Amino acid sequence: MIKKIACFALLVMLLVPMSARAEEKPFQLAIVNPLQIVPESESIKGLGLNLLYGSNENFSGIDIGLINHVKDRAVGLQWGAANVTEGDLSGVQLGFVNWTTGYMHGVQLGGLNFSQGDSRGIEWGIMNYSKDYFGGFQGGFFNYAGEMHGLQFGVINATKNLDGLQIGLANYNGNKKPMEFMVLVNWSF
Repeated sequence: MIKKIACFALLVMLLVPMSARAEEKPFQLAIVNPLQIVPESESIKGLGLNLLYGSNENFSGIDIGLINHVKDRAVGLQWGAANVTEGDLSGVQLGFVNWTTGYMHGVQLGGLNFSQGDSRGIEWGIMNYSKDYFGGFQGGFFNYAGEMHGLQFGVINATKNLDGLQIGLANYNGNKKPMEFMVLVNWSF
């Protein structure tokens, strides 16, 4: 199996034309950073396969692996056990842990979903945490948004400021309009 992977990696390196290596590379194969075809300081536009851990500056396309890491901006699909985008995400993260520190516009599906910047879209997992603004749908056991515009559906839902609907066993709305805490349903429009 290791020989096949090594042969495949060598073949890809030989087939990627040197002219395509100017700015964005079309393919990434990583065993564990820094053992990867394209250095982490460069960007990928195409397909990334990360056997253990791969990291790049920007990524556009499909990024598959155990741990996927993008330093700046990710566009497309990240699919792995852990997906980390330190900048903005426009697309989908599928994994046990999904983490975005910038603006998230898209979908996070997994066990633990975190977004630190303004977010719009869907978070579906065991725990969904959006530090700042979230517009859209959060569904899971525990949902939190600094400012929620949309629907939270879970066992425990919490926000500092609600403009929408919460459905769950325990619903907390920090702006206290109409109620700060409600069982089953809470709303504020």
